[in-house]
Amino acid sequence: MAKRDYYEVLGLERDAGADQIKSAYRRLALKYHPDRNPGDGEAEASFKEASEAYEVLSDSEKRQKYDSYGHAGVEGNFGSGGFQWSDFTHATDVEDILGDFFGGIFGGGRRRARGPSGPPKGRDLRIALQLTLEEVATGAEKKINLTRQQRCGACAGSGAAPGSEARTCGTCNGVGQVQQVSRSFFGQSVTVTACPACGGEGRTVADPCRDCRGEGRVRDSSTITVRIPAGVTTGNYIPLRGQGDAGPRGGPPGDCLVFIEEEEHEHFSREGNDVLFRLPITIGQAALGDSVAVPTLHGEVRMKIPEGTQSGHAFRLRQKGIPDVDGRGCGDQLVEVLVWTPTHLGAEERRLFEQLEEIQKSRAESEGKSLLDRMLSAFG
Repeated sequence: MAKRDYYEVLGLERDAGADQIKSAYRRLALKYHPDRNPGDGEAEASFKEASEAYEVLSDSEKRQKYDSYGHAGVEGNFGSGGFQWSDFTHATDVEDILGDFFGGIFGGGRRRARGPSGPPKGRDLRIALQLTLEEVATGAEKKINLTRQQRCGACAGSGAAPGSEARTCGTCNGVGQVQQVSRSFFGQSVTVTACPACGGEGRTVADPCRDCRGEGRVRDSSTITVRIPAGVTTGNYIPLRGQGDAGPRGGPPGDCLVFIEEEEHEHFSREGNDVLFRLPITIGQAALGDSVAVPTLHGEVRMKIPEGTQSGHAFRLRQKGIPDVDGRGCGDQLVEVLVWTPTHLGAEERRLFEQLEEIQKSRAESEGKSLLDRMLSAFG
């Protein structure tokens, strides 16, 4: 089923501002969130639809692509064929919005219910991976060398020297937050901020590890294997969860995003899931017909060239193109034949071509046509 227009989903005009987009999403999130509609499949679908629309329209770059190219401009994730909550680039923003409504149920509210925010998450990594067209067609396994922050082995990521341990922060008593109360003419107000002593982690390290200097992580290199599904294209990316930088002092690791870059091929060109190959043939092969070997991304095949084939004619080899990344079929290979004209003729070759030319002119005259008429009729 075709997706609805994102502006229609949120009930907005196309010139809506950022505040209007956020406000519209808040209204729909409050109405359709699954926790408020347990067991209601339609409400859950509406919630996901609104979340997907907000994820695109709240990002200026994605919104520009959507305004220019529609859904095709923002579809790039693969595997499930589109939107996934776990792949939100603005997940923190969305969680904060929903946390305003659902308190301890969702996102930001859930973090508040836990007390201390804990050690921060590690940094996400982004790397580019170049693939040949053959690897794109068949899928591949690639080894990638990563230099990243990894958990310190000496302190097991705690940041505390061996024999010691992190202690509960005396400033916030392990909560990770401090409150500041102020009074004014309008009454009393309470402001909650991250604890300045522990940075919101709820713990402090008195005797830091010498290997990592209290960070709980050290820079190191390692090799990981990435499995590439067949059918990817430039701009797709594969998220490797937990393969980014380790978080400081035992914080969760970030992710590694592997962006695909497709190398230009010497002989093949890609058009969607179809592949184009240009095959040079002789004048004799075009006139008499032949059976020729044709390379494909999946191995060599035999192809029949009928007699009288014209230069520029394209033959279709079914299922010899690029598989769909979602597993829904495979593209074709188009073989465009180009008749090769010799540039340097030997004496015998010239004699035979002149003889052929005389025969063709004589035949045209006997049919009451010029040679040009016969050629135009052949192109028909």
